[in-house]
Amino acid sequence: MKYIVGARGSQLSIAQTNWVISELKKVNPDCEYEIKSITTKGDTDSRPLFTINQKGIFEKEVDRAVSQKEVDFAVHSLKDVPSELDESLIIASIPKREAVNDVFISSDDSSLENIKKGAVIGTSSLRRAVQVSRIRPDVTVKPIRGNIETRIKKASGEDFDAIVLAQAGISRLGVDVKFSPLSIETFSPSPGQGAIAIVSRADDENTISMLKKIEDADSRLEIEAERALSDYVDSGCRFPLGAYAKSNGSEMTLTVFAFSVDGKQSLHVSKTGSKNDPKFLGKSAGEELRKKGVNDLALNWREKVEEWNKS
Repeated sequence: MKYIVGARGSQLSIAQTNWVISELKKVNPDCEYEIKSITTKGDTDSRPLFTINQKGIFEKEVDRAVSQKEVDFAVHSLKDVPSELDESLIIASIPKREAVNDVFISSDDSSLENIKKGAVIGTSSLRRAVQVSRIRPDVTVKPIRGNIETRIKKASGEDFDAIVLAQAGISRLGVDVKFSPLSIETFSPSPGQGAIAIVSRADDENTISMLKKIEDADSRLEIEAERALSDYVDSGCRFPLGAYAKSNGSEMTLTVFAFSVDGKQSLHVSKTGSKNDPKFLGKSAGEELRKKGVNDLALNWREKVEEWNKS
């Protein structure tokens, strides 16, 4: 049996897809896999990600190929997959999650805490930008685009003194670079960060069964809690919200941080509930955020984003 696998053409996407294929070959040694590279809107639009008014900018074209049977399944960074998938598609498998934290990479091996005043720090994420500014209001944060290795090269001290990005991407690419891990307790990650989503057609039972062989049960449950939270408060890549869920025996704790777009206000919620009802846990955390005024934090974010993008 031969499967055609859809993926973005980025280095990270291909590396993730090759990792998925290697895991699948362990449990399906008689199967063959071929990668079909697909260009997405996110690959061709050079604007900072948080200014693009569209969900699924790194996912839509790839998943369209799945639904139209041009490929058998697709591999994504899970945080790129919107909650509203086409009704013909499902997230068939979530393999074991990588590290969820972000990292700080600087030209002189400084940490976020001790980098020089006035340093220019690059990030593609508004959530990261807000948290950097909260911790170090005396630095300048600017948008940065490009693949991971390109961004790392930009942290040379010419245009940027440092960058912030996810540890999972560095790990999956095998990039040899010195970095300072940022604690998830003080620098909250994006919901779904570090996880891979494998999308297939909902009616393709044989492919789903094959993909389920590499699913990690705890990763699936943790992701479902985080996505239920995001869906409830309708956060996207432009609204600064961090969240991570962690299983512990039969329980799961979901920790959430929400920020005003200027970073001056924040909300914190931590909820513990049954691991086997992650969507209820996510909704409960979302309800508490709403009671605390999370909708007020979202006010005027569009103007603030445009202002920050021009800086």
